[in-house]
Amino acid sequence: MGWQILTHTPAWVFAVLGLLIWLGLRQMLTHELSLMRVTALAMAMTGLSLQGVLSAFGPSAVAVLLWLGSAVVLFVWFVRQPASSPIRYDAARRRLVMPGSVVPMLLMMGVFCAKFAVAAALSVQPALALDAVFVPLVSALYGGFSGVFAARATRLWRLALAADRAGPHSGWV
Repeated sequence: MGWQILTHTPAWVFAVLGLLIWLGLRQMLTHELSLMRVTALAMAMTGLSLQGVLSAFGPSAVAVLLWLGSAVVLFVWFVRQPASSPIRYDAARRRLVMPGSVVPMLLMMGVFCAKFAVAAALSVQPALALDAVFVPLVSALYGGFSGVFAARATRLWRLALAADRAGPHSGWV
């Protein structure tokens, strides 16, 4: 059955996987990012997450509310966590200097694998779209990913705004 799932997967899915792996590998090295790019990634991954809920369960109020609730809970929790790596913001150049991390790769692969597994499960057993356990678990999982991506972007914006308030000649923050 696993082979059938892979052979019936559209080629564009593997192209998306390749792109996400490439993006994740790049983020394992020290790199610079603009705030717009950070925001775009968070919005794209949140959009994919919500699209995953809607494509799997339709416009189900329960699924969307569980997605939203999970997103809010994880957003609030992660946005309050202390920074674990020395991210710097160059206010003069308006660029974030990010140390390499495996976390973005894990998050992107998590969203991709969840979407792939859910699509495969629903293609084999469509009744799961109404299952009282499957729907809440998948919705909460997708929402959790959204909350983490949004919290990460929010923390980086806070860092940049603090540096901007300190003035362009304050150096690294």
